[in-house]
Amino acid sequence: MAKIRFKSIFDRMLFLQCVTVLSLLLVLGVGIGYVTRMQSLGMEKDILVEKGQQAARLLETSGSALELKSLTEERKLLIQVLYPQETVSAYADDKWAPLADLPAEKTRAAEVLRRSSNLPETMERYFSGAKFPVYTVYVRVGEGSREGVLLVHSDITRWNTTFRQVALWTLAICVVATFVVLFSSYYTAKRIINPFVDMNHIVQCYSKGDFSQRIPVQGRDEASQLGKSFNEMADQLKNLEVTRQSFVANVSHELRSPLTSMKGFLEAMMDGTIPPEEHENYIGIVLSETRRMTAMVNDLLDLARIESGIITVNYEVFDINELIRRTLITFEARISEKQMELDVRFSTEQAYVYADSNQISQVLRNLIDNAIKYSPEGRTLVVSTYTLRKEVYVTIRDTGVGIPAEDVPHIFDRFYKVEKAHTPSPQVGSGLGLAIVKKIIEAHGQSITVKSARGKGTQFTFTLEKANTLKRVTDGGRKNGT
Repeated sequence: MAKIRFKSIFDRMLFLQCVTVLSLLLVLGVGIGYVTRMQSLGMEKDILVEKGQQAARLLETSGSALELKSLTEERKLLIQVLYPQETVSAYADDKWAPLADLPAEKTRAAEVLRRSSNLPETMERYFSGAKFPVYTVYVRVGEGSREGVLLVHSDITRWNTTFRQVALWTLAICVVATFVVLFSSYYTAKRIINPFVDMNHIVQCYSKGDFSQRIPVQGRDEASQLGKSFNEMADQLKNLEVTRQSFVANVSHELRSPLTSMKGFLEAMMDGTIPPEEHENYIGIVLSETRRMTAMVNDLLDLARIESGIITVNYEVFDINELIRRTLITFEARISEKQMELDVRFSTEQAYVYADSNQISQVLRNLIDNAIKYSPEGRTLVVSTYTLRKEVYVTIRDTGVGIPAEDVPHIFDRFYKVEKAHTPSPQVGSGLGLAIVKKIIEAHGQSITVKSARGKGTQFTFTLEKANTLKRVTDGGRKNGT
């Protein structure tokens, strides 16, 4: 059996809608025809039974079968009375002449009389001699030796004609409905499919790097919502591509410039341009640049591992206040160098959380490093924690230069830097630190927010799950402990 193949969803939808509607119309037409026919035959049966009973009463009162003809005039019937020894027929139309005395009908009547004690009985059949369909009612008449069967025959050609007309009307309705369904299905399917066709074309443009295309959005249906989501995705991809290109340019400059200067210093030391007594100074410069480039590469590797899912969250219960104290000790020299005032505010002496201590330590280092880096000398660094319901809030606030309002929404974007300068400096990072911070917090199922104003400082606040127990447990490779 050949399988129907469709080239597109549009063809499939159009075909299915047409088949569904036409099938329903055909079922409806057949159902209407069947019900109409059964009702018509039921009405015919009632009339014929009444005629048969009238004929039976007439035979009982007069005893003459000749008066039966008066009952046949109105509906052009054939009435037959079959006794064991004779047959009496009465009809008002000569078309019944071939059926007036059929031996087979006598045999049929005798069988009905023998096996049926519950007359009247009906039968629908086609007599070849009459060339038209006949509906017959059998009624018991007489008793004893004069017991017989009275048959009332009716020509039901008119009913069959009605049934054929119903079938023709059903066919005509189906033909008209076919065109209506084709038109409506074509319009509906096109309206549904067109947005997806546009999306497919635009996605192909996206795959080629063209993020300028947008899907026209009309209405509030699912396709429109999907189109809106595609447009939002395109905006994000475009912004990401811009920041990526900017990042590549920045990294290229930041790597090329120190590599060029390092190469120059080393060549100058080798050919004697730089005297041996100055080698130590220039080697220190080379090591400093090497450390900076190593830090940048490490940030890239960390972000790649987090986004690929290679790094998993090893949950454990620990005191976040103690972790903050240990982290601040590692920045003691830098804080002293900038003559900054450190303000540590813990709402409780201990605040146990359920998280990965190594990853949260990296979050704290990145945020504290940024706070120190972008704060002028003599400013204040505030680190605080407090517990609310089932979460512990950690806040790191500085009173430094702050972040411009237009840059705040993008501060956690990958490769994004508030300082756009390409010249290497302690204040210019790779634009990956905050992106790593957000990825780690999101991997814990928590959130991080930022508040900042130019010249007034910046405040980062992130949440951690409050620990309910200090008991160490191990579950499926994820470590929990004190």
